[in-house]
Formats: sequence, structure tokens, C-alpha cells
Amino acid sequence: MPDSIVDFIATVHPYDSLKRDELARVATSFSRRTFAPGDLIYQFGDRLPGLYLIESGQVAVTDRNGDSVSQLGPRNSFGERGLLRDGVAVTSARVMDRPAVILMLPRAEVMRLIADHRAVARFFDRGRGPSDRGGDLARLKVGELLSGKPVSCTPETPIIEAARQMRDARVSSLGITQGGRLIGLVTIRDMSNRVVAQGRDMRQPVSAVMTPDPVTLAPTALGYDVLNIMLERRIGHLPVVDDGRFVGMISQTDLTRVQAISAAGLIRQVAKARDTAQMAAITARIPELLTQLVQARQRHEIITRMITDIADAVTRRLLDLTAADLGPAPAAWCWAACGSQGRQEQTGTSDQDNCLILAPGADPKDPWFIALARRVSNGLHACGYVHCPGDMMATNPRWCQPLEVWQGYFRDWITHPSPEAQMLASVMFDLRAIGGDGALLGDLQDGTLDAASKNSIFIAHMVGNSLKHRPPLGLIGGFATIRSGEHRHHIDMKHNGVVPVTDLARVYALQGRIGTVNTRARLEEAEARGVISATGGRDLIAAYDMIQTVRLENQAHLVRAGRRPDNYLSPADLSDFERSHLRDAFVVVRGMQSAVGHGKGMLG
Repeated sequence: MPDSIVDFIATVHPYDSLKRDELARVATSFSRRTFAPGDLIYQFGDRLPGLYLIESGQVAVTDRNGDSVSQLGPRNSFGERGLLRDGVAVTSARVMDRPAVILMLPRAEVMRLIADHRAVARFFDRGRGPSDRGGDLARLKVGELLSGKPVSCTPETPIIEAARQMRDARVSSLGITQGGRLIGLVTIRDMSNRVVAQGRDMRQPVSAVMTPDPVTLAPTALGYDVLNIMLERRIGHLPVVDDGRFVGMISQTDLTRVQAISAAGLIRQVAKARDTAQMAAITARIPELLTQLVQARQRHEIITRMITDIADAVTRRLLDLTAADLGPAPAAWCWAACGSQGRQEQTGTSDQDNCLILAPGADPKDPWFIALARRVSNGLHACGYVHCPGDMMATNPRWCQPLEVWQGYFRDWITHPSPEAQMLASVMFDLRAIGGDGALLGDLQDGTLDAASKNSIFIAHMVGNSLKHRPPLGLIGGFATIRSGEHRHHIDMKHNGVVPVTDLARVYALQGRIGTVNTRARLEEAEARGVISATGGRDLIAAYDMIQTVRLENQAHLVRAGRRPDNYLSPADLSDFERSHLRDAFVVVRGMQSAVGHGKGMLG
């Protein structure tokens, strides 16, 4: 029996990372048992003897309320979350409609593997959150410094055609390749010194002026290596080669770009911008900043805060320029953002959600307010913060109203929680003042949160609203991907990944009368106040960290590939390790949705 277990677990991560003798040792620790259809393997609250691994058959995992968490098939593990926490099951597991063969690895052996093998420890570290260490150029890998696709030509290409190719691609060097392998390099400087200065015939092959067999680096080399080689050899271009194949070029311009861009620098530029066009040129660099921050291993909440700070600066600059042009305002006003900007969670792709709260008695039809809303909203659109598809903007008369009207809105939403009211309340409970008189928003929020938290019917409707977006978990341990259209076989990491957590955090904020609007801060405060249990809170925060990190990493990957960042992720682009962790994060979110849906704010 151990031989067959060895062969099986050798195909399962993380055991496939073990050396053969260690793998054989682990195999002898596994026990094997056959279960009949419908058999209960363990139930919520049971003491778990070890970690379960499906060799054949299917297992349904349910939460404490009997709601489905997942359906698992061969090579899937289960029971680890409770096992590694305190040894008590936080789910129930039952065999489905045919016999199942289940392997069980005792807890002591699981803990030994975690202690002795980094790959195993990483696999079972379900938090996955990004590290706190900052990144700098020297510690970045060369592959992370690459931007865009490699530009190359064959050695037979005429010099004039090579020059045109550099001009059209707006690059200062070309890799010379033969059969995909790099054999030389030509730069703008070569074109000047070896072609123009020497009066060469432009119809000659580029091989006549190229630098043959140039110094190269692998994608796994460090930025430190790039700096050393460029300084030592006094060169400005370094080809990047992966197993002989030309994959990109690093130039001094790339190093300057990585070192120069920062959120603070962009904000300073925005503050000095004279018009929308200048601001649009600045915000066009946000995807570049996103990529740099992801590569530097910054935490997701730091990245989204920095990106949101730029949006805030753009909004304030547009407000200042417009107000100066329009002259004195007829009454006090507050420009507030909701949605991801309100929560300080913007990424590389964000639309605008905003409103105007006017002083009591102010006329919302006054041309001054109408012009302010129109100019600022259009300016934001020009800067990449596109108009809200749902028209939730200050340009919509409904969302440009005096304080008393806004107070009436919230009062009606709380006392008459229709489906539309739930949707609107979900958005408007995330308001944050950006410009103007912030006290107006404070006056609106005073009492609103208190009234909402005391209305059990309203909270019940908000709970129902929080369950509309479900994590993308499919049958038999897979993901439920989009079935058709442009994003077929992809996961929507925003609506099916982040939004379910954002909605849960908003419910907890209402239950606990928590005033902050940032999702992670809401979860931390909810855990601190006992709205959710310590274990449930830690699990959900770790799951949120995982989902947001993968979302941002995917956006950075798209930017590096020369594409616009979006929220669609193909699970096929992830490693088995990454898929396993992401799936576990979605399982936690679904479990918390089930708990709040049954009137419990926690997992056991």
C-alpha cells in the first residue's frame, strides 16, 4: 500500500516538492479508508485526527449551518483550516453519491512537515498576505523591470529598416535574433557612430553594425546586477535572455523610470497642474506606479491607498481650478466620493462615484453647482476616471442636493429598505469628503449610522444584499468562470472576489456602528469589537488580503504585457499553489456569507 500512496501523493502539491526518501517516509504515515456514499467523515465541532486527502470519489463540505462550502474531488485536501487552528473542525464533510477512498495524515506529521519544509509551510500558510518589506531597484528581479514586448529583427534586416523599426516602436535598441536566439544588439548610438558617422550604405544588413554576443542577464537576476554591469562596462542597454531566447531589454531609461515614479511625486505634479490635459498625462502613469508597487511587494492596502490619494489630489485640483473660474459659491458645499475612492481602495482601473452635499436651503439648480459638477466630472473622465455607468455622480440632479434632502434619502432608505434602497445605501454608506466643507458630510453621517444600526429590518435587508455577489466556486474543487463573451474562462475578481468581502464588511460596520469606510479597517474594527469572532475575523482578513493581492498582481501582469489593467483573471494563468490558496480564500468568504445569512457574524 505505501508504494501506491507514494505514487499518488507525488502528484499532489505540496508533497511533490519533497525528496523521494522523505516522500516515502510521509507515505507510511498516511492511513487509507473507504467510505460509502453518504457517509459522514467528520462534522462541525469534531476533534480532527489529521489532514484528509481524497484519492478517489467526491466529498461535499458544508459549514456549521449546513450550507455548501465546496465539492471536492481527487487530489483535494480538506480539514486543514480547523486542524491547524485548534484541531477542531470548522466544517462538516460527507461523501457524495459514490464510494470514496480517503487518505488521512496525522496532525503530528502535518506539523512536522510544516516545520521542516518551507514549501509545505508556504502551502498551508493560508494568509498569503504580501510582505511588509519595501522594495527597491536593487532587490527587484530583472524580469520585473521589463516593460512591453521585446523588439527584435534578423541579422539580414537592412540597417534602414532596423532604424525604422526602432522609430516606430519608440525604443533605443533592437535585439538581433536568429531562430529566436539572441546573437547581437544594435542601439541608437550604434546607428549614429557606426552608420551615420561612417557614411555606411543603409541597405547593408544590420549585422554589419551590431554588437555581437552582447552581455546578457537572465530574468531571475537582480536589479543590483543591472546597476553593476552598466556602471562597470559603461553600457546603457542589457538584453534579457531566458535559456537563449530573447525576452526583453533593460535600458538606463527603465532604471530611471522605476526609481523616479512615486505616488508622492505624482501628487506634487497634480497640485501644480494648470489644466486637465496636464493631469491626464500624470494619471496615465498610474498603471506604471501600480506595477512598481506590486513588484516591490507592497501590501495591497498601501497600494490602493496610494492610488486613491492620486485620485483625491486630481479631484481637489479640478475643484480648485473650477471654483476659481466660477467665482464665489452661492452656498457652502461638500464634494464626497463613494465606491472604491470613498473606501480608499482604487486600483489600476476605476470609474468615478461622487456627489455634492449642499448647505441647508441651498438651491441645487443654481448654475454654479451645475457647472462645478459638470466640469469636475468631465475632468475626472478625461483623467481616466470614467463616468459611472450607473450615473452615480454629482452631475445627476438626484445626487446634488442640500443636506436636508440627503438626510431624507437616508431616512427613507433605512425605514423603507426596497431593493433599490439597499443598493443605494450600500454605495452611500461609503461616502468620504474630498473637497469643500467636510462638516456637511459629518452632519449627514451623524445619527445616520446610529439609526441604521438600530433598525433590524434594514440590517436584514442589507444582509440579503450582501449575499447577491457570490465567490466564484465551482463544482469538484474548481472555479466557476465566466461562460461566454470576451472574458470567457475568467473570474471577475472585483464583483465575485472583492465585492462579497466589501459587502460583508459594510454589514459588520452597521452592526457594530463602525464609522470608518475602508474595508480592511472595518473588518479589523469588527473583530476588535466582537461583531465577528477573532478566528472568523482573522480568516476573513487573510482571505481578503489574498484576493486583493492576486487581483493587483494580475493587473500588474496585464500592464507589463502592454494591456490595460482590468479585473478579469484566468485561473489557468495561476500555478497549482496559487489556485489552491485563492480557492481557499473564496471558501472562507462563502462561509462567512453563510454565517451572516443565518444571523451569525462569525465562523466557529
